[in-house]
Amino acid sequence: MGAFIGDALALGPHWYYDLDALRRDYGDWVSDYTAPKPGRYHEGLPAGASSQAGFILALMLRSLVSCGGYDEADFCDRMDRELFPLLDGTPMAGPGGYTSQSIREAWRKRRAGLPWGQVAGLADNTEAAERVLAIALRYASEPGQLARHVSGNVALTQRDPTVGAMTLAFAAVLGQLVSGAALDGDLSGRLMGMVKSGELSFHTVTSGELDVPQGAEAPLRAGQFASPDALLTVSSIARAAHDPGVAIEPASKVGLVYGLPCAVYHQFPAAYYLAARFQGDVEQGVLNAVNAGGQNQARAMLTGALCGAIGGLEAIPERFIAGLEKGEEYLALAEALTRQAD
Repeated sequence: MGAFIGDALALGPHWYYDLDALRRDYGDWVSDYTAPKPGRYHEGLPAGASSQAGFILALMLRSLVSCGGYDEADFCDRMDRELFPLLDGTPMAGPGGYTSQSIREAWRKRRAGLPWGQVAGLADNTEAAERVLAIALRYASEPGQLARHVSGNVALTQRDPTVGAMTLAFAAVLGQLVSGAALDGDLSGRLMGMVKSGELSFHTVTSGELDVPQGAEAPLRAGQFASPDALLTVSSIARAAHDPGVAIEPASKVGLVYGLPCAVYHQFPAAYYLAARFQGDVEQGVLNAVNAGGQNQARAMLTGALCGAIGGLEAIPERFIAGLEKGEEYLALAEALTRQAD
């Protein structure tokens, strides 16, 4: 629910790289759902509506709930039947009023007759992370299954190994948070311990966090990640969020610090920072993500997921659920997924 809410809160003020223009159009602080301005992304949608990222997340949830878990064939079939017929290959089209680069590339290759498994592109955005967060929640108590299913789903639309590593790391962090682990300076060590024990299948060339290398280096194989560094990011940022010598004030300046664009290496660090700083305070987390500008929709989705995993449903203000278009359906899907995961 935190992800759906973050997505919808950013619908109006989405993708303002000129922060002065953002303030002119929406005031000093966006605090609730707003409609997009004429000529902007998502024009014509009402306040509280979902973008295409929310549409795909709901599609993933329906697949998980219907199948009792992740079923790649079912998910791909839903993409073919429920999303792709609504697209035309251009950016400003489709559900939510905008289609991301990786989805456009997959759509074109499917239209050309290529099978799933051969339609992924090199887009470096968080598009896959925005849908696999549901898989991470479903398999939070089964890290091996989480890694397998998340990696497989990411590879459907994105084939860059750095994107794959960082997205899987985000999903692993989310799974740990919903299982009760703290988002703190020790979380990376916990994740690395799970890799060493074989509990978390994070395929790396190096085997330890800061271990002295032993023996000859094994050659890199397809499907491996270059290093475990993506698992180490979260704790460094968590420490920075609570270090009195490191100041990002106000917290919404996180977009300027980590970067306003949509690439994973801008988005994940900002979401980690906001979640570490505000922990289970979903409202403060997502609103600072939204007011940071740039690709604030992805930032708010990811931050909302992390803060929601820490704080639970009770941490979400009622007005955010009441004002969310399809909020009742999304809540029912979230509850059904929770029952599965239990």
